[in-house]
Amino acid sequence: MAAVDLSTELCGIKLRNPTVLASGILGTSNALLQMVAGAGVGAVTTKSISLDPMPGHNNPITVGFEAGLLNAVGYSNPGLHAAIEEFKNLEGVGVPVIASVIGRGVGEFIKVVEGLWSQGFAAIEISLSCPHTPGFGMMAGQSNPHYTRQVVAAVRRVTSIPILVKLSPETPDIAKVAIAAEEAGADGITAVNTMGPGMVINIEARQPVLGFKMGGVSGPALRPIAVRCVYEIYKAVRIPIIGTGGVSTGRHAIEMLMAGATAVGIGTAVCTSGLDVFSAVCREMEEWMEANNVSSVQELIGTAHELYPE
Repeated sequence: MAAVDLSTELCGIKLRNPTVLASGILGTSNALLQMVAGAGVGAVTTKSISLDPMPGHNNPITVGFEAGLLNAVGYSNPGLHAAIEEFKNLEGVGVPVIASVIGRGVGEFIKVVEGLWSQGFAAIEISLSCPHTPGFGMMAGQSNPHYTRQVVAAVRRVTSIPILVKLSPETPDIAKVAIAAEEAGADGITAVNTMGPGMVINIEARQPVLGFKMGGVSGPALRPIAVRCVYEIYKAVRIPIIGTGGVSTGRHAIEMLMAGATAVGIGTAVCTSGLDVFSAVCREMEEWMEANNVSSVQELIGTAHELYPE
């Protein structure tokens, strides 16, 4: 059998392999993105960028538990103008860079995208799904078909580069939100953001551990939910999906592809396993594909639907 081909194409963007650094992990600077690229990832996503600087929530902002992590970072970032300065030389990163964008309303999304889109980003990821930041995502009612349609249509008018929409696993009918995004002009879907929010209590202190008390749940606990979301979205839309949530092994990545993902986001596993996770996932994918006579990623995408039709 010929060498396994791990390359994939996402919204017209060629990736050397299907792994993508998820937003919120090591995406705060050009230097960090270069470091992640050197670890073998296929593409990287910046930490979410807002119009104005945001301090985020008070510490502690993350806590581990038996099946993953809770985080309530609160979208801490230095704002649009600082991001424009920081990410002005993306060619040096070495892999496609996706800009994660947030806003309190349609107008803010437009302004941030207008400021970023000519920087050389490969795509814009519109996040409508954070479960723990007041004024944004789930806490602002953004994760529904009507709002999604409004934001995507507005952003589509001000940029020609691919638009991805990051959805919440808590959405009652995630397929309807994905359809709204596609109809409004989105080029792809990122599924999913963290779920919850959840809470961990320090029983000695008798109070929640996180400074914000509750936070988004990621890691292994999220994975089967994310796989189901990808599966449902794949049936509903024609645009590609970045399957994100709890992926830490090659088998997990292949599962996401079979559910319908074109690429696979990795976030929490970077925190728990380090940057080697990207090369490990790719190596494990290659080994499984060779053992099962699969020569390319394209042969895996959506195959769970073919084998188990409804």
